[in-house]
Amino acid sequence: MFKKILIANRGEIALRIIRTCREMGISSVAVYSTADAESLHVRFADEAVCIGPASSTDSYLKISNIIAAAEITNADAIHPGYGFLSENARFSKICEEHGIKFIGASEEMINLMGDKASAKETMKKAGVPTVPGSEGIMGTFAIAKKTAKEIGYPVMLKATAGGGGKGMRAVWKPEDLQEAWDSARQESKAAFANDSMYMEKLIEDPRHIEIQIIGDSKGRACHLSERDCSIQRRHQKLTEETPSPFMTDELREKMGQAAVLASEFIKYEGAGTIEFLVDKHRNFYFMEMNTRIQVEHPITEQVISNFDLICEQIKVAAGIPIIGINYYPTQHSIECRINAEDPMNGFRPSPGTITIFHAPGGHGVRLDTHVYAGYTIPPNYDSMIAKLIITAQTREQAISKMKRALDEFVIEGIKTTIPFHRQLMDDPDYIAGNYTTAFMDTFVIQKDE
Repeated sequence: MFKKILIANRGEIALRIIRTCREMGISSVAVYSTADAESLHVRFADEAVCIGPASSTDSYLKISNIIAAAEITNADAIHPGYGFLSENARFSKICEEHGIKFIGASEEMINLMGDKASAKETMKKAGVPTVPGSEGIMGTFAIAKKTAKEIGYPVMLKATAGGGGKGMRAVWKPEDLQEAWDSARQESKAAFANDSMYMEKLIEDPRHIEIQIIGDSKGRACHLSERDCSIQRRHQKLTEETPSPFMTDELREKMGQAAVLASEFIKYEGAGTIEFLVDKHRNFYFMEMNTRIQVEHPITEQVISNFDLICEQIKVAAGIPIIGINYYPTQHSIECRINAEDPMNGFRPSPGTITIFHAPGGHGVRLDTHVYAGYTIPPNYDSMIAKLIITAQTREQAISKMKRALDEFVIEGIKTTIPFHRQLMDDPDYIAGNYTTAFMDTFVIQKDE
């Protein structure tokens, strides 16, 4: 087992990993930028190293500084969390070259699954259902035009190096294709320095349902059931739940088997997520694989015998094999992502100093956060400041408990998404489980009187 793990991340996920390390008897090293000196992950780690100024390119994304921090503290492993360098193949390789275990996917695996076009081809070979679309990257607009005609409108243009909804365009009719092609490539070039595009059939009324998997060094994988992440804004998840209200036992079995098949086909090692689009007829199609821990992993932990996914990640990275059994939800869990944003004004970022912070509590309430009263939220990073996770015996009870917890949750000094989530919990379609990825297109936020 590892003696010391450096956490190459910040905020709530860094604190989450530090806590598991402490429970496992493993020393932890926090890294931080000058903007994060007062963050709780810095306070609770066994050691902390400043790795640069506020800008993420000069700190959390600067591989040389992170490796230097690992070497001076004698860390024998690095946990990248999510975001930043968690799916960076070069970082994974550099860790290996320096004799430091990267608690995540190998360079080869990240390259294989990180590029969406090659990931899709791999899944086809594995026998996992995929969305009809282009054969790999489309080099010219003429190919895009021909492909769209073959698979039929509507289609979705996607950047191969995409993420966070960038470089994606839905096209409903032929006359709109040229403009969508040009703007998607331009956006992708600016965001990822890569304008390669591929195309898929646009799945109408889709749900975004993902399967959590774990694979070990022996090539064995298991799944830990599903999460429904359909409520999104600009392709960014707002809330998640498990089990999905759309799920049937038959569909869960089929999707779980497909996820395990995919993982074992590529001999995946570590925690990962296979994301699927599920249409209104309950046909499912592979969308992408995330070769890291997910933001929403706590809801899975809550419903399958209180499993610690971070602990499992560390054990698998240390070469400990998994038992190999699949897990199914025994309760219902919902996560609301609390962001420093103003939902009444287009979810505009709202950095600043928290003056009052009162956390909700009680049975079935879990709060993952790194902030507190007096903490100043820097404008340099993602706006998520907390995750409120509610667990109950039934979905109805979970929604009721979430309402109560959101009413108790007080954050002053900044705007947050708490009022949005509170309204969401009263929405008849949400309560009925009747939602798709287009839910937010018609959801109207009621402004405070």
